[in-house]
Amino acid sequence: MAEGCLAIRFGTGYSSLSYLKRFAVDRLKVDRSFVRDLNTDPDNAAIARAVIQLARSLRLDIIAEGVETEAQLSFLREEGCPGVQGFLFGPPLASADLKAFLHGHRTTASEMAPA
Repeated sequence: MAEGCLAIRFGTGYSSLSYLKRFAVDRLKVDRSFVRDLNTDPDNAAIARAVIQLARSLRLDIIAEGVETEAQLSFLREEGCPGVQGFLFGPPLASADLKAFLHGHRTTASEMAPA
């Protein structure tokens, strides 16, 4: 039997804390609207920190959207957010382009091992 995956994006739209109990949620997303200014807006930083902690407390995966700077990445890593996506890493890719990108960046375990 396949299990579903639902990601709830906190920050915009109709995300409700009640969804965490009502649906089989696997991951939470920190919306880009909070990531954008988290290094300069204490309220955005507090909200991002709270969503990360909520996900960790509920044993859910967490991903932050819209990471564009090293400072944002550093903040998120320090707060314990392992999943990030955004233009810091590259633009969105179509399926065929992603396949080519991954093929070109494939690394074997032996290539990664220290000499």
